Amino acid sequence: MKLSRPLSWFLLAFGVWSWVIWITFVKNLVKDSSGLAFDHGEPTAYFWVHLALAVASFVWGTAIGVVGLRSLRALRRTS
Repeated sequence: MKLSRPLSWFLLAFGVWSWVIWITFVKNLVKDSSGLAFDHGEPTAYFWVHLALAVASFVWGTAIGVVGLRSLRALRRTS
């Protein structure tokens, strides 16, 4: 399947953006001192739910970025 060059770049950029945003989020989640993520040093349900969301976003962002990268490589070979 061939995607357009702008769409391929968008998908690749989305994958990179997803990693940047969610890594920042996880760092902030781990450092949380408001009591939402940790209760007396123990992770709360809030922590686990948001960690699961971050992991899912890492997986989806990686998959989307790989599709964009593979599409760009295919377009480069054909042009």
